[in-house]
Amino acid sequence: MLESLRGKRMMFVGDSLNRGQYVSMVCLLHRLIPEDKKSMETYNNDALTVFRVKDYNATIEFYWAPFLLESNSDNAVVHRISDRIVRKGSMNKHGRHWKGVDILVFNTYLWWVTGQDMKILKGSFKDVEKEIMQISTEDAYRMAMKSLLRWVTRNLDREKTRVFFTSMSPTHSKGDWGGEAGENCYNQTTPIVDPNYWGSDSRKSIMKVIGEEFSKSEFPITFLNITQLSSYRKDAHTSIYKKQWNPLTTEQLANPASYADCIHWCLPGLQDTWNELLFAKLFHPDLI
Repeated sequence: MLESLRGKRMMFVGDSLNRGQYVSMVCLLHRLIPEDKKSMETYNNDALTVFRVKDYNATIEFYWAPFLLESNSDNAVVHRISDRIVRKGSMNKHGRHWKGVDILVFNTYLWWVTGQDMKILKGSFKDVEKEIMQISTEDAYRMAMKSLLRWVTRNLDREKTRVFFTSMSPTHSKGDWGGEAGENCYNQTTPIVDPNYWGSDSRKSIMKVIGEEFSKSEFPITFLNITQLSSYRKDAHTSIYKKQWNPLTTEQLANPASYADCIHWCLPGLQDTWNELLFAKLFHPDLI
């Protein structure tokens, strides 16, 4: 992998789930590199993280853009906003940081699923009077995919840049695998064994949008389908073991399931498998 990345930039672009895959990739490789031959730094108010491998003149990077388009959640540190607004046609806001990258791995999904219609901004966030329309999650997501494909086609050289798109990462916040009412990933120690299981949090309507829009793309994009294989792993989440941003309340401590993180994944773990799949598609595309 390192030899193949020699003289190249690889960048993961998206939300914290894509950042997890990025960290997985760095963890898989960094132990092979002497301490004085590697570094990791952040830039652009923590939006960009760069892992450098000096002897290979290579970088593996992560860029925070949970919607890919400009949004009111673009601050890489303070972005816990429930009233999410995405600016229409604003791919260039972040896209200017992606130009010149040799391998791009995009993801975006979970931030679109708010339980209500998405708010789409026409114009600028700087406008005093903002024109905001509300459309369905599927229509908003389709708008984003069209913008992404348009940007990729206009700004990247298909002879020099490989582009990947990672499908939705399933969550296990609801015990819809046949568990008890109110059950989630907390204290789960075995995978789901039903080969036909598909969690309710993974919207097939979004998969349909991806299939329809990507099939029209003029630029070749490799789809990294991790949804089904990850849906079985109710046992692989960070659960109650992740770092907590705020002290836990007495009520939470009395009920661990209430604060279990059933979205993100433990490392080492499942996301290492995502990178095995990425590796196979990157360097052996004819075999997949």
